[in-house]
Amino acid sequence: MDRKVISDAHAPNPIGPYNQAVISNGFVFTAGQIAIDPDTGQLVEGDLTSRVEQVFRNLSAILERAGSDLSKVVKFTVFLTDMGRFAEVNKVFNQYLNEDNAPARSTVEVSGLPVGTDVEIECIAAL
Repeated sequence: MDRKVISDAHAPNPIGPYNQAVISNGFVFTAGQIAIDPDTGQLVEGDLTSRVEQVFRNLSAILERAGSDLSKVVKFTVFLTDMGRFAEVNKVFNQYLNEDNAPARSTVEVSGLPVGTDVEIECIAAL
């Protein structure tokens, strides 16, 4: 099995024993990203939209380091602490993705996420 670890300074460092992403068999598998600003190491304050936008910036940096980008994502998994905010998340997805070529996606409501945030997103992208 081919396997390459990806790390990018423009995305936050992992807060546990995992990597930002791993390339294997022609795909990039990212770790879940939360709205940590890589410059400050702090969770982005403000509204959910601001946090989802930061997550997309983090994912973009990781994917670019791996040789991919958001247009090549085949699957997103979104974790939310309040499914009632699903429409807010969709608005940000629509800003970053082409609706005609949208990837598969799952959204799951969870009771808690790292550092008290309300959204975490991971993805799988083709190279």
